[in-house]
Amino acid sequence: MNQRAAMEVLHGGMLALLQDAGRRSVMESGLATGGAADGHAYAWVNRLLANSADASVIEVTLGGLQVRFAAATTIALTGADCQPRLNGDAIPMWQTVVVPVGAELHLGHVRKGLRSYLAVAGGFHVERSLGGSCSTVLREGMGGLDNTGRRLEAGDCFHYEPMVRPHQAVSSRFIPDYQQPLTLRVVLGAQVDRFSNASLSTFFSSSYMLSPKSDRMGIRLEGASIASLRTGLISEGIALGAIQVPADGQPIILMQDRQTIGGYPKLGSVLPLDLYALAQRQPGAELKFSPISLFEAQQTMVTFLKFFR
Repeated sequence: MNQRAAMEVLHGGMLALLQDAGRRSVMESGLATGGAADGHAYAWVNRLLANSADASVIEVTLGGLQVRFAAATTIALTGADCQPRLNGDAIPMWQTVVVPVGAELHLGHVRKGLRSYLAVAGGFHVERSLGGSCSTVLREGMGGLDNTGRRLEAGDCFHYEPMVRPHQAVSSRFIPDYQQPLTLRVVLGAQVDRFSNASLSTFFSSSYMLSPKSDRMGIRLEGASIASLRTGLISEGIALGAIQVPADGQPIILMQDRQTIGGYPKLGSVLPLDLYALAQRQPGAELKFSPISLFEAQQTMVTFLKFFR
């Protein structure tokens, strides 16, 4: 086995977080699952490098991350185009790149999308905490490089085993355009009877805009108000992608760092594959909704998971 080397963070950028596939069996304890917000880009960056499906990566929001590699390795970047440069030279997204000893990688400001994913061959060697995950959840102070739930800062070091992988690239047909109009497929939930037919018609025929108040916990929308026939409910567990409608009628889509329980009526849940695309939209982006059956949603996700696993 090769001796481990270190990647040093020179500048943490706007927001850089250590992430993986997220925690399992922790919501019953009141903890968020966490995990990469864009599961599509996360899956591709690890596939390119022949890493395990739950390997640790760095999720970079709005670019700006700067790192130095102490030993040669192979890296890949997927997600938002962050105009990466290696020792000052532009390198491509969505394919592997061999990094020489002592090289510096600088990520610029994103041009399309919101989040970029950086991985090394073999994955970063980091300690995993509760739920078998190193995913960072800022509000819970959990996960991350030292399990304190903080963002990455200058001086942080990640260990990896130097190795060179053969060149791989993602076909252009699999690379999303994060500026394309987005329609989110929704599986209606058990509480759909809390909404009138008129409200459902409004919801599925209207366009909504992403609010600047959105984050990894939830995407707040601005647009046509959705009236609920009953607003007060006993708090219950919340699924990934759940669309809850508070008293003001403005839908909120719950993401990876969502709270574990809530009492607002929930219209349904967004298909996870579409949730990944949503994670790449910046505030001000417009989106619409379309219903999908549970069977169709399950088949779509099975196809996605089989491809990567």
